Amino acid sequence: MLLPAWELCLYGLLTVGSHLYAFYEAHQVSRKYEAAMDRRFGLDPGTLLRGLKKDPMDFEWSYWIEWGRERILWLLAGHLLVSQVSRLLVEKYKPWCLMVYGMAACWLLLGVKGFAVILLHAAISFAVAQFQLSLLTWLCSLILLSTLRIPAVEETKRKWYDTENEYYLLLFTVSVRCLFCTSFSLEYCWHAPTQKSSHSFPWMLAYVFYYPTFHNGPLVNFDEFSKQMRRQEAFSVKTNLSILIVGIIRIFFWWCLAELMIHLMYIHALYSSALPLESASYWALGGLALAQVLFFYVKYLVLYGVPALLLRMDGLQPPALPCCVSLMHSFTKMWRSFDVGLHRFLVRYIYVPMGGSQSSLLGTLLSTALTFAFVSYWHGGQSYLWYWGALNWLGVIVENGTKRILSISLIQDLIEHFFSPRFRRRLHAVLASVSTSMLILSNLIFLGGNQVGKIYWNRIFMEGWPWATLTVLGFLYCYSHVGIEWEQKHAAH
Repeated sequence: MLLPAWELCLYGLLTVGSHLYAFYEAHQVSRKYEAAMDRRFGLDPGTLLRGLKKDPMDFEWSYWIEWGRERILWLLAGHLLVSQVSRLLVEKYKPWCLMVYGMAACWLLLGVKGFAVILLHAAISFAVAQFQLSLLTWLCSLILLSTLRIPAVEETKRKWYDTENEYYLLLFTVSVRCLFCTSFSLEYCWHAPTQKSSHSFPWMLAYVFYYPTFHNGPLVNFDEFSKQMRRQEAFSVKTNLSILIVGIIRIFFWWCLAELMIHLMYIHALYSSALPLESASYWALGGLALAQVLFFYVKYLVLYGVPALLLRMDGLQPPALPCCVSLMHSFTKMWRSFDVGLHRFLVRYIYVPMGGSQSSLLGTLLSTALTFAFVSYWHGGQSYLWYWGALNWLGVIVENGTKRILSISLIQDLIEHFFSPRFRRRLHAVLASVSTSMLILSNLIFLGGNQVGKIYWNRIFMEGWPWATLTVLGFLYCYSHVGIEWEQKHAAH
């Protein structure tokens, strides 16, 4: 422990206290505008707390909770049953049992045309992979992904379904399946002919139609999936039952926490209206920002927690669940620790093949830019996503550039000679607070759009200079110390 215990305790108390007070202010502004938000957006009746209404404006949360309650949770329960029976009786054929179940679930939920679209994507990707040219595989993947944004194709697919929700389910599923097809095809290109038996078309279908990750992820690269699925382990009903019970309790707790947040704070409704954000106090503005990013974190603990639990029940190792965003103190840390599966995909299939950190400065800039360009396009390619991607690219480049400069032996020797370890730690937190402020701003653009980002930039950094800006950076300095300490203790263990 570099810093005195009293200093770390002070940072911890200021972090927790500022979160709680900011949430209180966000709750107050939600109460103030409740009638206006209800008239404009139609707040839902509360499900957890009587007398409170619920913010329904987070499309992703409302959408997946509705689908989960109606069909997807039941289909996941069916997958669990097939998986456990096959592990108990026919372990050798487990991948094929799960493949057949996944295809049947896809047919049931998306219809024969939706099933055919996903099968066609897989077949085209596999056919192109036979040329064993990575560039051609990527070109095919991008073309297939671009078909999701052709208006004529969109209209045709809409006509297949009775409701928009059913069409969006196909859209989201195909978007995620594109990444799975890309992973398989690139692994196929990179493996020797003697290993092609493990990269056959049936194995591609087993991977693409694996149901727990089918609609929304998390992303598992093909090689990891294949190795773990082939591995035969001792099966214990008692152990699996305990994993299931503990997992369900944790997911239920996270769901309750997410629901509590949108009962107490109308985050998404307020973010859809410029007036409340422009007139709210700085504390309320900060509380809404913290609530927005923390709700996103808790939401993905649920949305990724359910499939992660099923992966463990199937004997597979899922990507780690997102790390708490209040502990994030850099762009690099955010990308490594939030969506771990997506980060592994981007690093393995884009960043490293393009040269990554081992190439020249220009090569690093290019490989990082292509990585963020792809992830922005995959998320939808709207203008606010390009701004978000550009901010993240700039943040990662500045952080890595700073690390490179500080790793030069001469500069390292000068820093160690003139500055004590405690001073270096505090300087680290100062730099991290600036990085965290830009990280939060980029996430607000991602979650709320360009207008929300512009309001926060103007109010905190332009109109609020110097006192509001320095106060925000002061609290982020405390958060950074807590995050750095947590990271160091976690790394030590």
